[in-house]
Amino acid sequence: MSHVFRQTWAFVFRDWHLTRRYFSWVLVFTVYALVNSATIALIGVAENNYRLTLKLTVGVLLWSYLSVIFQEISNSISYERWEGTLEYTFMAPVSRLVHLLGVSLFALAYSIGRMVFVLLGLIVFIQLSIAGANLWGMLAVLLVGSLAFVGLGLMAAILPVMSPEHGPQGTNIFQGLLLLVSGIYYPIEVLPAWVRPFSWLSPATYVINASTKLVGIDSAQAGQRLQGAPLAAVRGDLLVLLAMGAVLVPAGLWVFHLVENWAKHTGKLKRTG
Repeated sequence: MSHVFRQTWAFVFRDWHLTRRYFSWVLVFTVYALVNSATIALIGVAENNYRLTLKLTVGVLLWSYLSVIFQEISNSISYERWEGTLEYTFMAPVSRLVHLLGVSLFALAYSIGRMVFVLLGLIVFIQLSIAGANLWGMLAVLLVGSLAFVGLGLMAAILPVMSPEHGPQGTNIFQGLLLLVSGIYYPIEVLPAWVRPFSWLSPATYVINASTKLVGIDSAQAGQRLQGAPLAAVRGDLLVLLAMGAVLVPAGLWVFHLVENWAKHTGKLKRTG
């Protein structure tokens, strides 16, 4: 176990080192995420609608967390290819489970850090009180929902392996579709009827539904304490997220294993675009 822990930590440390190396780009994307989040949340302020402002603020915070988990895992192969380490990593005597576990742990830590940065930045632009919200319940929902997004990220990570030229674009399209159908900023009822069924396949739909209840957005009134629901009220969403995580994580590992073997036999690892 100590050997596995050291190997896992090595991948976490490597990703941390890469983040430090490209810190200027990390800062650019993080500031852009803050500005984009503030722009969306300020729509509610412009409408003088406290409930809408709170919903948009919760939405941008949740998406800033979940989308970064997906991005960091799905783009990990692209980062390896850019650094010229992809072939070495795949040929190293290290379990792929350990490799992907290290990547996922760093993605979770990085996502939390960026969400906190966005939250602190939003405080400068928007005055909201979260007194009465069930924050511990929201934390539980985020942790459970993270598993499903790790699984989705693992599945999307095969695209850069299969196609160095178009794989990264494919992961961004997939992420955009998740944002569209999940109702992060609007009720899914406003979607066209033929799109609506896809929303129930997205883990983000259940995360935002549960978070809306736990924060007490429906009870939100300016200057009044929120009435966040207890965790038991979102038991159904939690069970769905647990089931999705239990299915998507093993499925993501299995699909990644199949594509890895295919790439090794067809020489795709050597391709640089």
